[in-house]
Amino acid sequence: MKALLLDKPGPVSDLRVGELPTPEPGPDEIRVKVHAVSLNPVDYKLAGRGNENWAWPHVLGLDVAGVVDRVGADVTQWTTGDRVFYHGDLSKPGGFAEYAITTAHTTARIPDAVSFTAAAAIPCAGLTAYEAVTRRLDVQPEHTVWMQGGAGGVGGFAVQICAHIGATVITTASAHNHEFVKSLGADFVIDYNTENVVERIMEITAGLGVYRVLGAVDVNTANEGIEVLNFRGGIACVAGMPTIDDTTFAGAKSIHNIAYGGAHSSTNRAAQIDLARMAEEMIALVADKKIDPMIEQTIGLADIPEGLAQLETRHVKGKIIAELG
Repeated sequence: MKALLLDKPGPVSDLRVGELPTPEPGPDEIRVKVHAVSLNPVDYKLAGRGNENWAWPHVLGLDVAGVVDRVGADVTQWTTGDRVFYHGDLSKPGGFAEYAITTAHTTARIPDAVSFTAAAAIPCAGLTAYEAVTRRLDVQPEHTVWMQGGAGGVGGFAVQICAHIGATVITTASAHNHEFVKSLGADFVIDYNTENVVERIMEITAGLGVYRVLGAVDVNTANEGIEVLNFRGGIACVAGMPTIDDTTFAGAKSIHNIAYGGAHSSTNRAAQIDLARMAEEMIALVADKKIDPMIEQTIGLADIPEGLAQLETRHVKGKIIAELG
């Protein structure tokens, strides 16, 4: 099969198109004919550091949408021809290839009304936002929230989910992205380049602060999130934990770390199954046009290295999707 190969840890410019044997599914696995795969920051991060479990050359790509091509011996919930999508296991070969293997119980069905391209946009960024907003932070309609990085993948999905719930949404973005994040449902947009974000949030909330924060940028913005949390507020972090000391949570504040790297390797099968359950809930919102998958670019397999290089600039709006079939 044709695949995008990484021969050793290094920059995304080292990725090359080559050939690998078509993989075969194990007893609890399915093989998927890949139609679309999303690009995520984790791809270039993993490319640079590698993983001790990888065999070389390695195939990156965590967010896969396609058609079940073959099922393992113990698989009963999927049959050949089913349209599926999933968040893959970062310790194993991924979806930048014609075919990919995944575990059957972590996979979700794509509704007829949703394209492969739209489905592929969801898993990594969408499920991260969905778990943060609905599982960890339990955002409610009466909450005022700060969803950081609203023009990015995680932040953009989080803005939409919070807006769908009915919360008042504050987000941060560069000036040229303000109209975009407003179209996603943001009530207030702060230009982090020209405004004092903490002061502006406290002004918007009349000094009360926000109930919930999604730390989706870095440790510095996570620290700012702590500053603006009100009593019993909560923060979920996906891109750097705040600096924690004895006074950080004196106001009965809570913190959650959102990471899927260990879900597949965990012995907690319920957590693995919840990946598929959240994916089903999330894609239902896409099918009902409650959530926009925010697809800004579609590219081919050979264009993935350039797309990942764009992501490394940390100024990409929405999602970049590679269409393979």
